[in-house]
Amino acid sequence: MVQDKSLGSRIFDIVNIVLLSIIGLVTILPFIYVLSGSFTSITELAEKQIVIIPTEISFDAYRYIFSTSTVMKAIGVSIGITLFGTLFSMLLTALMAYGLSKRDLRGRRLIMFLIVFTMLFNGGMIPTFLVVKSLGLIDSYGALILPSALNAFNLIIMRNFFQNLPEGLEESAKIDGAGNWGILFRIVIPLSMPAIATISLFYAVTYWNTYFQAVMYINDAAKWPVQVILRQIVILSGALTADTSDWGQDYVAPPEQTIKMAVIVVATVPILLVYPFLQKHFAKGALLGSIKG
Repeated sequence: MVQDKSLGSRIFDIVNIVLLSIIGLVTILPFIYVLSGSFTSITELAEKQIVIIPTEISFDAYRYIFSTSTVMKAIGVSIGITLFGTLFSMLLTALMAYGLSKRDLRGRRLIMFLIVFTMLFNGGMIPTFLVVKSLGLIDSYGALILPSALNAFNLIIMRNFFQNLPEGLEESAKIDGAGNWGILFRIVIPLSMPAIATISLFYAVTYWNTYFQAVMYINDAAKWPVQVILRQIVILSGALTADTSDWGQDYVAPPEQTIKMAVIVVATVPILLVYPFLQKHFAKGALLGSIKG
């Protein structure tokens, strides 16, 4: 039989609900403001400055952004980089984490020290650029994937998760004749989906937000990801250089602030659509991977 809550517990629950509701509202309000502002007309935005619910819906900012096929092509580039980069990074992370999760691996402590060392120190921008150039990766998509293919933090989380798996499962599989590859892909990987989903999300967000590497390594504008293209749109929006000849002489170009809001929406929404599919695994994977090292 469930006992009724005491007065103190009820007050505590009410305070928690009110406090969390306020925090949630403060957190989501900027997103609502940006989304609404991107659909606000020039007149209303000039009069009210801050618009939560626009009275007149306008798609001028999005028409400006998608006035050419450049943005759609850049989105395709970003999607390709995100998909292939995430798969490649997860493959490297899983293989290395599985090996380092074995306590009888020789040189394990030294390898872990070198991995942690990279979290504190790195070669710097110029040496990294010289390495990428010497490998012939300039102006190629590999320059956006290979330099950041393996993240030390993600590797440690994955290794810790593998260490938490019962050792009896692998011993039973070995008795049944399974090899190391079979154990990894038939037993360990299926049991590690929460951690894999979490780390995949980390990698996907990193690849989707690729900007600085593209500016450094990609000279061909046709290969730029969407973040670089959107940045160019924001820079050029003040001059309004988009081709508006097909929109009629009465067309008035959207203000710079509205374009910036639309750019934020275009850059954010695609990666946000991934979260609902991984949300149930996210918290569990991050917590289990950080229990012990």
